[in-house]
Amino acid sequence: MRFMILIKADADTEAGVLPSEQLLTEMGAYNEALVNAGVMVAGEGLHPSSRGVRVRFAGGQTTVIDGPFTETKELLAGFWLWNVESKEEAIGWLKRCPNPTSADAEVELREAGCASGLEGVSPQAAPTSAAAAKRYMVLIKSDRDMEAGVNPGNERLAAMGRRNGEAVQEGTLLLADGLKPSSNGARVRFSGRTRSVMDGPFAETKELIAGFWLIQAASMADAIEWVKRYPYPRDRDAQYEIEIRPVFAAEDFGDVITPELREQEERLRARATELNLAATRS
Repeated sequence: MRFMILIKADADTEAGVLPSEQLLTEMGAYNEALVNAGVMVAGEGLHPSSRGVRVRFAGGQTTVIDGPFTETKELLAGFWLWNVESKEEAIGWLKRCPNPTSADAEVELREAGCASGLEGVSPQAAPTSAAAAKRYMVLIKSDRDMEAGVNPGNERLAAMGRRNGEAVQEGTLLLADGLKPSSNGARVRFSGRTRSVMDGPFAETKELIAGFWLIQAASMADAIEWVKRYPYPRDRDAQYEIEIRPVFAAEDFGDVITPELREQEERLRARATELNLAATRS
């Protein structure tokens, strides 16, 4: 089973405050344990919403809204994608995580996989686009139909599957999956050394994510154009919103990330991709 772990933003992450070297070291050790156990599929941090945009689809028109966005509790600061045997195993791993922020935090865990059966995209071994390409996380906001698991229809699913395949061949799409309704998920609240678990469903639909793409593009403008061309939304007359956020790279941390931590991150990323490609082929 695949689970997506969503790390909520707080005032510090939204202000662009970088984590301490100690937290980076602790998270590096934790990520290494995840990779060694064959749990880690992918994991990334997201830049503040001031560097992101939202693309609003309504009545066949698209509108681009620049960040920052004020509703911090709805925003994400990062994610992991894990492959485990059960929800209980995923929660067990999450309880072992260092507190990802400097204060009390809440981390959401959702089972990955499109409720309608559209197959996700696994990590790509050798992206074909230019080395200078930047990575962007594209977050699909949920709505009442998605939370209820309503099927968008075979025609829409087929169009999305074709576009995903094209984007992989183009070297644009690195990773993608849907998320099952929050009734299948949980939230783990971090407070000091205490970890408390709350089972879904969660009522605040506008805060929920229904799926994601991890893409690479030369610029934010190119990422926006990619999203605009995607066969979405399923209902032309309804309103939907998709958020695009740049992903952190090692160089974004400056002197906070030591050469040792940088080497560890590169090694773990390569090892995780290698293990997941092997699992996909088996």
